[in-house]
Amino acid sequence: MESLVLFGIFFILLFLGIPIGYAIGIATLITISKYTSLPTVLIAQNSVAGVDSFPLLAIPFFMLAGNLMSSGGIAKRLVNFFEAIIGHITGGLGMVTVVVCMFFAAISGSAVATVSAVGAFMIPQMVNHGYSKGFSTALTAAAGTIGVIIPPSVPFVIYGVVSGASITQMFTAGFLPGILMGVALMIICYIVSKKEGYKGSETRSSLKEIFHSFIDAIWAILSPIIILGGIYSGIFTPTEAAVVSVVYSFIVGVFVYKELDLKQAYNSFRDAIVVNGATTFMVGLSTAFAALLTMQQIPLKIATFITSLSDNGLVIMLFINLFLLLVGMFIDNIPGTIILTPILLPIVMKLGMSPITFGIMLTMNLAIGFCTPPYGINLFVATAISKVNMTVLTKEIIKFIFGLVIVLLAVTFIPGVTNIFL
Repeated sequence: MESLVLFGIFFILLFLGIPIGYAIGIATLITISKYTSLPTVLIAQNSVAGVDSFPLLAIPFFMLAGNLMSSGGIAKRLVNFFEAIIGHITGGLGMVTVVVCMFFAAISGSAVATVSAVGAFMIPQMVNHGYSKGFSTALTAAAGTIGVIIPPSVPFVIYGVVSGASITQMFTAGFLPGILMGVALMIICYIVSKKEGYKGSETRSSLKEIFHSFIDAIWAILSPIIILGGIYSGIFTPTEAAVVSVVYSFIVGVFVYKELDLKQAYNSFRDAIVVNGATTFMVGLSTAFAALLTMQQIPLKIATFITSLSDNGLVIMLFINLFLLLVGMFIDNIPGTIILTPILLPIVMKLGMSPITFGIMLTMNLAIGFCTPPYGINLFVATAISKVNMTVLTKEIIKFIFGLVIVLLAVTFIPGVTNIFL
């Protein structure tokens, strides 16, 4: 009964348009007050405990680093460099968008930051070269999902805190799935471009031009090398790496590229503070929500129900994926991770899946939700840039979602995709 009330109130509030953080808190409060003997002070206690975590400090710093890099010229120079290399082939500008999103993912750790930073440059440029606005916007929104898979990744930090899994191992395991997502999107981009006649740049860059664009982008290219190299070599933790990325992006933006002025820096800090405030609010109340689930043994009941659906592990894993894809259509990645990890992790571990692989699978499912209505945060960011109709965008993005789902199935059923570098 408690589980039906808890989830029922939660989804009703979501459909009414209540912000997800408030929906989580209200559903938890009503369920505790009316259907349990637990004190409501547990909400405050668990909310504070949920955000009292050193690894969670990585989130605002990675957000800030992404903002500073976007404002400071790093994203623009990455675009110029990769356009010089592959911009001339069929669908070249689309492929440049995907590659730059992959590279920016290794800097920001955020899907929204990736879409906004890359989309602001690439969507208008693709449209000017004859690509349809719907295709350009859909490709950018889909490629933005790579931002939470290729390390560093904000959702990986959340998952590591919730599950106890190594955040560094999560970062390592995310490399190949992120690359495969990019390759899948580039293949679809090429096929569609061939069919629609979307050509690349009119002229092919010379080796000299490629070299000059590389020199111009060298500080941008060094950024993920320094950040990830420091983590894997043990010089600093993921949280410390986030701080290093802020300092590095500020120095490069102000003193090297000289495009980051005081106003842009202020806007970058302000935007990071606002987004982190909303994120922290969701994390705290999601922790209280998850604590209520555990106290009422709801995860055990749900796990029993799921495992009763079939004796075939393959069928159960497919069902879990479908369930997560559906959840991703309505719930943000962060609260989804906090709420669903204690429910589903014991099930998949009984089926032989490692916590690291499940973390990648969970994050990918919820990331695909960034591209699916009604929540689809990547869709909203991309359409805000291009002003394309949401109906057109939804139709165009289906083909890219299909490619991402193929990679998701590979992650789910081929262990080597996630543990090859572990």
